[in-house]
Amino acid sequence: MTTLTKRVQVLFPEELWLRLVRKADAQQRSVGSLIREAVEQVYFATPDEQRADRRRMVAELISMDLPVADWQQMESESTARGCWDE
Repeated sequence: MTTLTKRVQVLFPEELWLRLVRKADAQQRSVGSLIREAVEQVYFATPDEQRADRRRMVAELISMDLPVADWQQMESESTARGCWDE
């Protein structure tokens, strides 16, 4: 385990802080470990690691087996609700 020797103070809006706390609790981790991981992923991940992360996220989305209609129906519903700037 790496010894943590540097401290930083970051101020968050209340809602973002609460979201971080909930996510940390759900993963049984500290908020600090979530933030350290995010810094590693955003600022120091190699292009290969970034591609692997994107592939993993796409695979997770595909595996959700969400109910969807055919493209024409989905497009019609989206434009009817004003979801697109046309």
